Amino acid sequence: MSDLQEIPDKPLRRGYTTGACATACTKGALLALVNQKKINQVMVTLPIGEEVSFGLTNCSFSTSTAFSSTIKNAGDDPDVTHKAKISAKIWLDDSGEIQFKRGEGVGLVTLPGLEISVGEPAINPVPRKMMETVCKKILSDHNLENKGVVIEISVKDGEQLAKRTLNSRLGILGGISILGTTGIVTPFSAASYIASIQQGIDVAVANNHSELLINSGGRSEKALRKTFPNFSESACVHYGNWIQETFEKINDTEEIKTVTMGIMLGKASKLAQGYTNTHSNKTTWNKEFIYQLAKESGYKDEKATKVLALNMAGRLQEIFTFDAEEAFFQKLLQKCYEHCIKIAPKTTLNIYLINNKNEIIPYKKV
Repeated sequence: MSDLQEIPDKPLRRGYTTGACATACTKGALLALVNQKKINQVMVTLPIGEEVSFGLTNCSFSTSTAFSSTIKNAGDDPDVTHKAKISAKIWLDDSGEIQFKRGEGVGLVTLPGLEISVGEPAINPVPRKMMETVCKKILSDHNLENKGVVIEISVKDGEQLAKRTLNSRLGILGGISILGTTGIVTPFSAASYIASIQQGIDVAVANNHSELLINSGGRSEKALRKTFPNFSESACVHYGNWIQETFEKINDTEEIKTVTMGIMLGKASKLAQGYTNTHSNKTTWNKEFIYQLAKESGYKDEKATKVLALNMAGRLQEIFTFDAEEAFFQKLLQKCYEHCIKIAPKTTLNIYLINNKNEIIPYKKV
């Protein structure tokens, strides 16, 4: 998963979660089955209490099963599942229970630590509750309370879409997750990424890891894992731009004792200033601050002022040699360390600076 894209400067349309879409399909299919009638549109009550209409792109039925699908609309959010085809196949049994099955393109939970048990389809608790509520209401309305409902959710090309998410890192294999706590997708919200960070830490703990390897993304992780090849994938977490939320979760997780953190030079120049959300829409690097940092590191003004002519933080290595003995980079790492350890003071923290050549510099704590 990459960092969030630039946010467009225009009013943004909201969308609906995979969980809301799966609920719409479940309702449409079950209504088609019990009424033996094609359903083209359904109303779904979202967890926030709002009623929303969903069009069904396909609906078919027999005397024993029914099927319906819809196309997910994520609004203006750059969601990987935008325009994905989500489907539900429904049949009744005599169990009196609502059961969930994994169709094509829906992930399988393979690691402990998530809200869903190992071996279950990756359909989160709130979407499950939404579908259960819909089914129980329809069964009650048709005097079928003694019947059970089997719900099989599928997502077209879901296995391919999942490769653009963090699912495999969380032990969710073979497809995407059916998600959503409100039913609404807020454009360019950080909620889903932050949730994946928190889930990643929970998975690490559930797999008996007391040490994490955290990086902004795949590139920095690849560089650092050359130095630390023995880290299990389930102990590795991408923090993206959300350093604050990552260390808050670490601080609240007493099982995590040690954190090894990789940070790219550009993000480090922002974190050193105290910006724990490093997204380009939120923060920019401050040349004056970096200039003062160079002065504090003992450089003469003749060299330090060169910082003020740079157009991007990654070019700092043109002025200061990218080396563990370079005082400027040690000072930069010191500032990064101080801001992170302030959030998670009980943690043993090791920080490594990474440049665009995948070279790394360790912070040498004094």
